[in-house]
Amino acid sequence: MKAFKAYDIRGKWNVDFNVEAVYRIGFFLPKILNADTVLIGRDVRLSSDEIFEALSKGIVDSGAHVVDAGLTTTPMIYWSTARFGYQASVMITASHNPKDHNGLKVSGPNALPIGYENGLNALEKLVESDRVITPAAKRGTISQIDLSTDYVAFMKTYLKDISNLRIGVDSSNGMASLFIKKILGDTPFYINNTPDGSFPNHEPNPLEPENQEQIKKLVCEKSCDVGVIFDGDADRVMFIDEKGNFVAPDLIIAFLGHYFFEQKHEKGIVLRDIRSSRAVPEYLAQFGAKVETWRVGRAYAANKLRELDGVYGGEVAGHYYFREFYYSDSGILAAIIVLDLLSAFKAKNISFSEIIKKISPYYNSGEINFKLERKQEAMDAVRDYFSNEKEPLTYYDFDGYRLDYDDWWFSIRQSNTEPYLRFIAEAKNKKKLQQVIAKVTEIIHQFSE
Repeated sequence: MKAFKAYDIRGKWNVDFNVEAVYRIGFFLPKILNADTVLIGRDVRLSSDEIFEALSKGIVDSGAHVVDAGLTTTPMIYWSTARFGYQASVMITASHNPKDHNGLKVSGPNALPIGYENGLNALEKLVESDRVITPAAKRGTISQIDLSTDYVAFMKTYLKDISNLRIGVDSSNGMASLFIKKILGDTPFYINNTPDGSFPNHEPNPLEPENQEQIKKLVCEKSCDVGVIFDGDADRVMFIDEKGNFVAPDLIIAFLGHYFFEQKHEKGIVLRDIRSSRAVPEYLAQFGAKVETWRVGRAYAANKLRELDGVYGGEVAGHYYFREFYYSDSGILAAIIVLDLLSAFKAKNISFSEIIKKISPYYNSGEINFKLERKQEAMDAVRDYFSNEKEPLTYYDFDGYRLDYDDWWFSIRQSNTEPYLRFIAEAKNKKKLQQVIAKVTEIIHQFSE
């Protein structure tokens, strides 16, 4: 089934999956996860209620119970799964995807991510099999629960006095709008802060430049110190500096070191994804932090951070994972910590842009996407060209390829959720970066015919 991905189940509703498939997912899920109760939350997408009905009916027909958390953020479901001891949970969301998409993010005990390699593969086989479903003699029950009070209280424990900051917030008409004002109060300037599954103002993907236009405009018009923009289900967050410039999410990984290592005096490991800037380990070295590199996506990152017992981690896509958040990602928690830090720096007359400039001396291409069928051949050709030209200092091949040289590096990998080959490069010299991009583009175009 097209909707089963590496990290979750996601696709265009009634095209990649439908009510019948969701019902079967619900019926077989308790068996796969060995759970007699499943916590379910959902976002405000127009199809979420229909999906909830089908999913919960399948779970109840299997004999298991449903606890309905109603409208929530995805991180709230992660936190509640671990905090209150649920053996399984599902968040109904397509995260940052367009409004006609939807999906299911599945977690096990302690909010352990269930991806294709540790459960979704077996679930897919059962869903696609011709096995006839016979409802259990004793059907399960559906009960409601309000988790928001405990969740907001937990988030507020991280919030310091940030009254010296002028803050712009764009909730993208997504799930952050349910909670962010309760946490940050009335002082920030809010836009798109009403949940609306039609996403009338822009798509809920803050990584796309066109979706950043409103928050950039707000920051400049209101002379904000920082702009904050969430995706549809609030598991990702991105930032705009006081000049209206987008801040690369991986540089925020480095910035967070001031909180965990300088303020809290923690020691340990920080996890970054394979696409992250070299500035991350270089900047964090001042705190004595060890930086590990791993694969892209929550199913990999959260599990790896848990395995390493790392302090925190982050991704180029704007996910930030925290040991204190059960090794899961939270856009709102990341935003609170960043705002706390920016408030402290502002008290020293240091702006957001000045901090970021200090973190990275590199020119970065940003992620460049190539749509083609012969992805593996193109990847191999790019790797072979540069490795034959000069042997790299470091080489990773666990999620595509990453080759590091003295003053530049690149990563090339296949998307796990979309039909793209993704490329990113970074160099201390702008001319060198342009040369690398041009050569890679030339090589890849040979495989796009």
